[in-house]
Amino acid sequence: MHEETRRDGEATDGEAADSETGELPEAVVDGAARLTRLARDAVDENEAAAYRGRRAEMLADHDFTSRIREEDETLVLHPAEWMDDGVVRVERIEDTGRAYEIPLTGADVDGDWDAVEEHNAELVDAVEAEDGATHAANARIFADFMGNHYLRRADAASRDEIQEFLTEYYPRNAWPSKKQETVVRESVERVFEAADADVPEF
Repeated sequence: MHEETRRDGEATDGEAADSETGELPEAVVDGAARLTRLARDAVDENEAAAYRGRRAEMLADHDFTSRIREEDETLVLHPAEWMDDGVVRVERIEDTGRAYEIPLTGADVDGDWDAVEEHNAELVDAVEAEDGATHAANARIFADFMGNHYLRRADAASRDEIQEFLTEYYPRNAWPSKKQETVVRESVERVFEAADADVPEF
């Protein structure tokens, strides 16, 4: 169960997208959340606009769009067909469960998203420098999973979170090469080694 990615106020079960129901792939939801945070934190407006543009293109590929609900700082992803001239038309909404709600702020033991992402990016760079591109690619996927789903540092992952990553998120959303897939468990260990942290038994 992922607390950060919600549909209609409820946590999703992390299942892969079903093209018949119009549900978004989990990786797209994660990407939209990440680009939104980057846009909100960008100092340069052109940079922020570029992030928003990438988010719009990613969602448009699935006939979805987004808006920010400012009152509780929540990113809402919903089918583009609900919109008319930039306004959500209630009469067009047949199934509210198709919408996704992603809180952009909130209390967390690891601090704000920028700090978590900066730390995780440093770990990915360290893995690449020490162990090469294949392990670094897996480390980046693991870092995105921990940062976007749990707003936590990758090296703070629990046994259950690692298991969720390996058994649910990675097979369904990562699209790894065969080489990456073969070494992913070792790649996770390399992340902890890069942080000089103990590796949970998994």
